[in-house]
Amino acid sequence: MNDVTRILTAIDGGNPQAAEQLLPLVYQELRKLATARLAQEKPGQTLQATALVHEAFLRLVGTESQPQWEGRGHFFAAAAEAMRRILVEQARRKMSTRYGGEFKRVDFLDEQPVVAPGDERILALDEALGRLAKVRPQAASLVQLRFFAGLTVDEAAQTIGISSRTARRLWLFAQAWLRREIESIDGH
Repeated sequence: MNDVTRILTAIDGGNPQAAEQLLPLVYQELRKLATARLAQEKPGQTLQATALVHEAFLRLVGTESQPQWEGRGHFFAAAAEAMRRILVEQARRKMSTRYGGEFKRVDFLDEQPVVAPGDERILALDEALGRLAKVRPQAASLVQLRFFAGLTVDEAAQTIGISSRTARRLWLFAQAWLRREIESIDGH
């Protein structure tokens, strides 16, 4: 049993100090995932990788009701889900009228309006991903791990416990399915 799995087991057992031991072991890997995910965002993103990692970690181990971790893969899948939710919440908040969602960002250097891009797309993806989860849960998990956690097809396959070949087929299916769904949401 590796250190991460051992600490996750201790957290499940109610050891309050175990969460403090977990962060140093998973921080670099979570930061790499967050950096990869945020690199896919368009300019105008205000959330930094460090903030995304800390928020996701707090959501994972900072709650009163501790989830039961089934190992390292389950933990990182949950981290991908937490990062997804954080990015979706931020996109919704940025698009809300209360926070200026109806205004376009203007760069004062060249005075060309720049839309805070990506928010509409991430919301459309979240909506479509929710529908995909009802139809093909494994495909939705695969997309979530690839898109929000930045895992490769092989890493995602290992995390959800399927073969790489099956994951590749699911990835192709999910890409086509989501493209169709998002285009229907966007009205194209």
